Amino acid sequence: MPVAASPAHIQYLPSHALRRFAWGVLVYFIAVILWGGLVRATGSGAGCGDHWPLCNGTMIQRSARIDTMIEFTHRITSGLSFFSVVALLWWTFARTVRGHLARVAAVAAVVFTLIEAALGAFLVKLGLTAQSQSPLRAPYLALHLTNTLLLLAALTLTAHLLNRRTGYLRGTIHFRAPFGALASILVVLIVGVTGSLAALGDTLFPASSLGEALAQDFSATSGWLVRWRWTHPTVAVVASIFLVWLLVRTARRSTHWDNRGLSALVLILLAAQYALGLLDVMFLAPVWLQIAHLLGADLLWAALVVLVARMTLEPVEQRS
Repeated sequence: MPVAASPAHIQYLPSHALRRFAWGVLVYFIAVILWGGLVRATGSGAGCGDHWPLCNGTMIQRSARIDTMIEFTHRITSGLSFFSVVALLWWTFARTVRGHLARVAAVAAVVFTLIEAALGAFLVKLGLTAQSQSPLRAPYLALHLTNTLLLLAALTLTAHLLNRRTGYLRGTIHFRAPFGALASILVVLIVGVTGSLAALGDTLFPASSLGEALAQDFSATSGWLVRWRWTHPTVAVVASIFLVWLLVRTARRSTHWDNRGLSALVLILLAAQYALGLLDVMFLAPVWLQIAHLLGADLLWAALVVLVARMTLEPVEQRS
């Protein structure tokens, strides 16, 4: 049986304020992502024209349209997110010992944030916003969403590792059966990408009724992005099989942590995602439902990242 961390380890635990700040940064980033979903769902991506980082060539918007205010707000909150993640990086290095794994995760979070900003800038400069049907938009959106999820994973790991009392230093953990758990992460990542493409299809080719939407999905004259929409629920079913397998394995296997509560949370969030997805189809993807579905996806992703970290990055048992 593993024993409690020694006093020498406990004295190096990060402050309560830093641990709360790390979770706060994660929550803030999720809010920024949700606002970005609102930008896409409302077709407001071109609200600032092709200017970046300025909005319509200026810093101050007078008598701005609704789409301009939505896009401009997203840019402001995205800019603040960069400063928050840099502050998290500095604080993590200042208040943790050398070899703390949270340092690696915090560095990754900053790198993914910089990539996110660059992708956002190119999105505007290339005109892949609003009602653009450029063939580049779908693959670019998939790349953008992949980076966003990796950024969320890095922030989640930073907060999780800062809250560990054991197994947070290099050399004090071992990898335990990581392949199956990491496969689950990869499959859920693919679900997120296909979901973003399905949402783009809903935005660019809205239907006035459920019957019309189904006819579009199976019509040979529809564009590939519309016919792609059924790929998302299909991949989601495959992903759920992986997740259920992961949860069953977690329940059967003895680990350093009691993962039953977290596993139950993942299962609840998974069920909620299916319910929201069904409502999304039935009600033709209204904006509020798209945002709720995106929120559920982000929460499920963060919970799954912590669960996989607990399963695969286990503290080395210390013998007395």
